[in-house]
Amino acid sequence: MSTQSVPAVESNVQRVLGPVDQIPFGEGRAFGVDGEQVAVFRLRDGSLRAVSGVCPHKGGPIADGTIDHNVVMCPLHQHAFELESGCSTTGAKPLRSYEVFADEAGNIVLKRA
Repeated sequence: MSTQSVPAVESNVQRVLGPVDQIPFGEGRAFGVDGEQVAVFRLRDGSLRAVSGVCPHKGGPIADGTIDHNVVMCPLHQHAFELESGCSTTGAKPLRSYEVFADEAGNIVLKRA
């Protein structure tokens, strides 16, 4: 799995990560955004979710985790995190969650607070 580095765009709030089609349905990809890893998931219904890309437990690659509609499981130690909030359902520290959407051109847009 490779991490893609994303250059900053004019806005200090939104980052365009590239075409949504680069993420297959039911999978995630890691992106480098402003020096942080962000895991973006394309759910089977086509909706997008984004959380921190590194598990707070032992640094596992969250983008490689198994997902369902609500939760991602870290591939290293099976800690589970809610995709909407980043909260752990297994007692680990939470992941940061991000607002993410596809624009009219089909690009992934990540909003940063």
